[in-house]
Amino acid sequence: MAGTAERMASNQKQVAISEFFEKNKHFLGFDSLTRSLITAVKEAVDNSLDACEEARILPEIKIQITKLDGKKDIIELKSEDNGPGIPKKSIEKVFGQLLFGSRFHAIRQSRGQQGIGITGVVMYCQLTTGRKTHVRSKIATETSAAIVDIGLDTRKNKATKSGEGRELWELPDGTLKEHGLEITAQMKAKYQRGRQSVYQYLRMTSIVNPHADITFIDPDGETYHWPRVTERLPRKVESIKPHPHGIHLGTLQRMCVESTDSRMTVFLRNNFSGVSSRAAKELLAAAEIEEKAKPKLLKPDHYRALLEAFQGERMLNEKPVKLLNPPTNCLSPIEELLIKKGLSKTIDSRYV
Repeated sequence: MAGTAERMASNQKQVAISEFFEKNKHFLGFDSLTRSLITAVKEAVDNSLDACEEARILPEIKIQITKLDGKKDIIELKSEDNGPGIPKKSIEKVFGQLLFGSRFHAIRQSRGQQGIGITGVVMYCQLTTGRKTHVRSKIATETSAAIVDIGLDTRKNKATKSGEGRELWELPDGTLKEHGLEITAQMKAKYQRGRQSVYQYLRMTSIVNPHADITFIDPDGETYHWPRVTERLPRKVESIKPHPHGIHLGTLQRMCVESTDSRMTVFLRNNFSGVSSRAAKELLAAAEIEEKAKPKLLKPDHYRALLEAFQGERMLNEKPVKLLNPPTNCLSPIEELLIKKGLSKTIDSRYV
């Protein structure tokens, strides 16, 4: 029996996150040929909108879909924007490494957060056509654009590259592109019209992003254009600290263990939103934790007691500790006027 146990244990291997998604691509939205195309377009557009807004650039996005082989459902997707572009050294990580991103640990409103989306598109294209995704990126401080074909080594969760180089990015009017990103990807997918279609997705996206200029060229060569109706960018969002009402026990424990603060009152004020000096002292009193205690030296019972104080289960003078509301500058709501302007792109203005 001992030999059997050792043999079974030796067969166990750690699976890379990219290898897992390769076998479970439906988790990323690639569960049918029709939805796969919409997912790929969505990931490209989301990245473009987020990049432009973060760089405070009014977005200009162009999506083109071409049928390469109708019988085998092979489609080419080309996405172009006028965003800040990506430095050459970062392209392979952005497009060829799952869970690589800048927003996962930030508490703020954004379209993409996990660092999976566009790399998932690269992986799906490679899985269904065997082809790499062509990327062209131009940043404002360089005269030429970087080009590279990106694939994904799913066992190592690492990019594979070929065709690296540089070229001048010339626009149809003969001028040179100042900055932006272009992605050309071939995948097995189906283009369809109707409610669940790329056209409808882009149409709805233009409504809720009235500051964006979006152009779509469908497989038949027909062009649809949704011009921007406002020059005003959405309010810039800021990252905020977690609020005690939304924290989990395991997260609280990890924060305490990793903390370098010398005392609990400082820890609570520095690491949470909505916690004033008064609230910090009252929370500790309710949890029966000394104010001078070091966060990393707390015991398991202390974590649970503090969490219960956060949630109002442990009270002080028979009342839950009152906390300030979290700040709202992590959100960027669309104003009523801009919604109406966005709707006017696609609906007769008499009915808006």
